[in-house]
Amino acid sequence: MTKNGSANPSRKMRRRGSIDVVDAKVAVDLATAQTYSENVFLFIPNLIGYTRIILAGLSLHFMSYHPKYCTLAYVISCLLDAVDGQAARALGQTSKFGAVLDMVTDRCTTSCLLCYLSSVYPNFAMMFQFLIALDFASHYMHMYSSLVTGSRSHKLVTSEVSRILWYYYNDSRTLFFMCAGNELFFVSLYLMKSVHTPIGLGVYIPWLENLTWPELVAIPSAFVCVGKNIINLVQLWKASKILVGVDLAERAHAREAQAKKE
Repeated sequence: MTKNGSANPSRKMRRRGSIDVVDAKVAVDLATAQTYSENVFLFIPNLIGYTRIILAGLSLHFMSYHPKYCTLAYVISCLLDAVDGQAARALGQTSKFGAVLDMVTDRCTTSCLLCYLSSVYPNFAMMFQFLIALDFASHYMHMYSSLVTGSRSHKLVTSEVSRILWYYYNDSRTLFFMCAGNELFFVSLYLMKSVHTPIGLGVYIPWLENLTWPELVAIPSAFVCVGKNIINLVQLWKASKILVGVDLAERAHAREAQAKKE
């Protein structure tokens, strides 16, 4: 303890024992020499991940001129996001490569759709650009903070660090609901540019007379999108604090080591 009663930062230094550190050259050699029976690149969950990438690419191909094909490919790609994790756990094929592949695919797929939305909704281009930047920044900093603190997965967040992130990552239903609702909002915005036929709810509710089904879906999913991006802000802030805390602990440790030498 320090004189003011707070914990000494240097005492918070610990061996990163929750992960095994492998030399980069050794890792490259192992990946090159892996056999067919134990090839991480060919794990079933990772094959699902490659399928997601192909479907995402197809959706981008059709995005500007065929909304139905685009939406179908995009939605299937997003739904497979919920399948690969379950397959990995069921088959005992969880991998760091698969976890990163999954996250990168999510970030890139959503960002590509937001780039397109920026072109068709030019008045909201800055908002879409902000969402892209926030999504990448919060997940990159969260992933990096997880690595430097020795966590095996970016999803292993304790309630002591953040109750919001703990509930978000540790409850699969919440995670699926927030991610699906967020994507559903962006897909609805995309379809609003091509679907113009009212669904006929004006008979029951007059103010819904001219509402199309993408507009109807966009209304509730917009609240999920707001919630998801609030979580991104929380994730960014918590990751920033963790990295600053690690910096302070390392600096204190370095000062103590220097003092011992003197």
